[in-house]
Amino acid sequence: MINEILPVGMLQCNCSIFGDEQSREAVVIDPGDNIDEILAVLARHSLKVTAIVITHAHIDHIGGAAKLKAATGAPVHMNQNDQELYDHLDVQAGWLGMETPQRTTIDVNVKDGDSVALSGTAFHVLHTPGHTQGSISLWIPAENKLIAGDTLFRDSIGRTDLPGGDGRQILRSIHDKLLPLPEDAIVVPGHGPNTTIGREKERNPFLT
Repeated sequence: MINEILPVGMLQCNCSIFGDEQSREAVVIDPGDNIDEILAVLARHSLKVTAIVITHAHIDHIGGAAKLKAATGAPVHMNQNDQELYDHLDVQAGWLGMETPQRTTIDVNVKDGDSVALSGTAFHVLHTPGHTQGSISLWIPAENKLIAGDTLFRDSIGRTDLPGGDGRQILRSIHDKLLPLPEDAIVVPGHGPNTTIGREKERNPFLT
């Protein structure tokens, strides 16, 4: 499986690109910005995007979704509990002093227990609210990888002081949905370096 992580935008969101070597199909997770760079990675591997998945509707994760959809024709997947956040993308842009990006229709409402398929590989949707109400994480057993969005970071957790945030809820999501995963599972957070479930169980000050 091809997997490239591209920090994009002013907040350096980790955009994850997964590609199947046989089918040349791809899933792109959190295309927040720098769509030309994302398209260059896809072109380098001769990949065709079949799904765009958004872990949550903060501008740094979803800001480039409309452009990527326009360029690839791929449907956008997001949990509907973040639709209101996405509807107020202009407010989010104002927080950061940036231009409001183009919006697009969300094609697929992904819920807890759903999965997104990349050829024969399943990306299991875990609803992990707390950072936002529609936050999801993606568990990929075949790769032993968790795409955690802004729910879990190396040595930290997602902030809960923005609209839709809930401190107790994010801890419940992490304890109930993420920590039961294999200890050696690689965690790709929404920002910053990778970690593992075992490392965060042992060292994350928010979880001990």
